[in-house]
Amino acid sequence: MADAVASQTIQDGPKTAIFRFTNVSDGTGESAVVKVDASALASDPVTGAACTSASIECIWYSTVGMGVKILFDATSDVLAWELRENDARTMDFRDFSGIPNNAGAGKTGDIAFTTVGAGAGDVYTIVLQVRKHYG
Repeated sequence: MADAVASQTIQDGPKTAIFRFTNVSDGTGESAVVKVDASALASDPVTGAACTSASIECIWYSTVGMGVKILFDATSDVLAWELRENDARTMDFRDFSGIPNNAGAGKTGDIAFTTVGAGAGDVYTIVLQVRKHYG
């Protein structure tokens, strides 16, 4: 059996995209699972340029029994932010234009999740707002 996960794109606009992610764990958890695929996001409506990466503007979340590491995908993933277990908060980074993707070698522009301490029946719900960047 595997964790029961769901991803929903709420908005994929010219400058921002908003997603909702859920996980009900069977205890196996997730390891560096890509949740935001920058190349799959809508292109710039003016120039037609493809989205190449995303910075994190806001995180709304609730975790029960497990934490979640939010990673910038690269050859060696870079930790963007860690959500504590048994917590519910809003993290708003828009005042300073968000957390930029500073991944180095092999940077894909994607955002991935790894669960921490997942046990059977543990859950998370995460709403993620990102600023799109075009290459």
